[in-house]
Amino acid sequence: MTVPSAPLPAATTPPPWWYRWLVLVLISLAMFGNYYIYDSISPLADVLKTQLGFADADIGWLNAIYSIPNVFMVLIGGMIIDAIGTRRSTFIFALLCLAGAVITVSSGTLEVMAAGRLVFGLGAESLIVAVTTAIAKWFRGKELSLAFGLNLTIARLGSFAALNSPTLASSLYAEWRLPLLLSVLAGVICVAGAAIYWILEVSSEKRFDLGKAGSTDKVVFADLWRFGRSYWIIVALCITFYSAIFPFQTFAVKFFIEAHGTSREFGGFLSSMLTLFAMIATPVFGYMADRVGKRARLMLFGSVLLIPVYLMMAYTDISLYVPMAMMGIAFSLIPAVMWPSVAYIVGQKKLGTAYGLMTMIQNIGLAGFNLIIGWANDTSGASLDNPGGYTLGMWIFSGLGILGFVFALLLLKRETGPDAHGLETITVRSQQEP
Repeated sequence: MTVPSAPLPAATTPPPWWYRWLVLVLISLAMFGNYYIYDSISPLADVLKTQLGFADADIGWLNAIYSIPNVFMVLIGGMIIDAIGTRRSTFIFALLCLAGAVITVSSGTLEVMAAGRLVFGLGAESLIVAVTTAIAKWFRGKELSLAFGLNLTIARLGSFAALNSPTLASSLYAEWRLPLLLSVLAGVICVAGAAIYWILEVSSEKRFDLGKAGSTDKVVFADLWRFGRSYWIIVALCITFYSAIFPFQTFAVKFFIEAHGTSREFGGFLSSMLTLFAMIATPVFGYMADRVGKRARLMLFGSVLLIPVYLMMAYTDISLYVPMAMMGIAFSLIPAVMWPSVAYIVGQKKLGTAYGLMTMIQNIGLAGFNLIIGWANDTSGASLDNPGGYTLGMWIFSGLGILGFVFALLLLKRETGPDAHGLETITVRSQQEP
């Protein structure tokens, strides 16, 4: 008689530190490729106009169509992540990013290129949600904020490389298709990072104890309303904060030229200060949050920094370096703390859905305030001859900063009361204590 073999004992050793950081680097490469593809259109705009006869509206459409599916797709993507796990969903969304880049470069017609950008949009934001969820899985209770910060730094290197590709690969810009082939290469890097992450996670499950990180559960729509008050306050802060940053960047260079008399190059550099600050300072602030906690207080401080910067630019002659540096600090600090905080509030099984819902609402805010600021500038006649026409938009941005401060204050009150989730108290050291 054959005696059935006993099941192998489950692994009880957690992954070593170097394995977690290796996972972070590989999955961040997927984000690098994603960000590069997104920003590949901007430096190519004049070539598309000259060689393909595209109007500015056509070029704007190539980026606008990216956002259309994301109002709903990120929530669906978050549910997919919770249903099939982070490694499968990350790989699927990375494939969509690559497919979108390939379609975009395959033809010089607006319809085909727009279709490529649409396919890319279907995968890109959901990929970000999947990567965010994966990082929370591997670093929750450890160096979570630092991990988020380093992930954003690697991702923004993709944007930096794309926006500086005319300098780094100037010879390619003689023909419209060649720079977009670089975006296809970035798509290959995106898929490769997702694939290797899959391999590393499968291998780790055989060797290490990942706790409950790998579990998934059926998604129930009713759960969307059970995330708790702290989660919804963070979502509100997310909307107001990003709506005050990215729509400003949409019009920033034009504002600097027409309201402050800068050159186009210097205006572009001032706008890029946000990315440079974020690449350097986000991991630093993440490291700080991991060590000291005080996440609600840090978000409150970042919100305070954001309130005066727009009025300083509208009403004073102070050096533009000052308000842009303040904005850069806020742009580094709040994301470094806000996104990891969700992982301490929402259970792992619903984390993909939580991040997807948060990103979906964020996209609604970005779309809405881009339109609102455009309307405000047009209504006020903002131009080189009427720089005061930008004042209404600056007040709208300042109003968003004030709302962000109010939401951060509400979060601090909540997280220092009896219903706190530990945002103020959880540190790396406290997690390691028995």
